[in-house]
Amino acid sequence: MTFEGAIVREQGVTFGIVVVKESAIRDHSTASNLIASYQPVLGVAPVVLMAQNYKGVPEYYGRKDIVAFLANIDFRRIPWKKYTYNA
Repeated sequence: MTFEGAIVREQGVTFGIVVVKESAIRDHSTASNLIASYQPVLGVAPVVLMAQNYKGVPEYYGRKDIVAFLANIDFRRIPWKKYTYNA
């Protein structure tokens, strides 16, 4: 399986970001399960989910302080890369 994500170190905090479909962050149970499943894959905790709406505007789900930080930066500055793992 492949997915797009990033590991970010900012202000003394290391966290992961995973790109998901917008519907995944609308359902809190699904979003929480996704976060838990991506933590061991990325090897970091916490993990935040990012989805883009039809206009390409990002929306984040996860730890509130990280979500607030990400909402105030240009998502194109995030060091995105493709990850591959065997499920």
